[in-house]
Amino acid sequence: MIAVPNNDHYFSPEEYFAWEAQQLEKHELINGRVYAMTGGTRNHSDIAGNIMTIFKTHLRGSGCKVYNSDCRINIIGTNDFTYPDLSVTCDPRDREHSLYITYPCLIVEVLSPTTEAYDRGKKFARYRRNPHLIDYVLVSSEEIAIDIYHKNQAGDWLILSYRAGDTVEFQSINLRVPIEQIYEEIIFEESPGGA
Repeated sequence: MIAVPNNDHYFSPEEYFAWEAQQLEKHELINGRVYAMTGGTRNHSDIAGNIMTIFKTHLRGSGCKVYNSDCRINIIGTNDFTYPDLSVTCDPRDREHSLYITYPCLIVEVLSPTTEAYDRGKKFARYRRNPHLIDYVLVSSEEIAIDIYHKNQAGDWLILSYRAGDTVEFQSINLRVPIEQIYEEIIFEESPGGA
């Protein structure tokens, strides 16, 4: 996410929707300011695609919907809108608006070196305001590694870390899947000087 140059204008949600419909790239709206979304790598796209396929197959007929990075999330109680890589909602209120959802139970961000700190920090701070969110999933695009911030029944956020050989549990949608399925056909680049 990068600030739009010369962005001195504060947008209302209505202005933002109208303005963004005219743009070639996607933008998030945070505190009235728009921020351009940066592109991802092939691994980023493939990992998101794998997760989308797994979720869509699992959720078929459940009444829950999985959305890709073209679907905005309205940060509950604000006029802020973000584009996560994937989101799942089972809340019928999210059928009321065609431009965004507000009540996801699960959000996935595929990490990149440039966005990881934001995704783990300020973005998660915004997302966790939502009482309906149960799982916030951070997926590495550089190694087999997934961290899930899971809200338990007491309302506390726990960090569940998964690595190669583990079975990942997405409690919000009652799904368990071997981590290797999420990373199917992913080829990681070797680090400089490493084997």
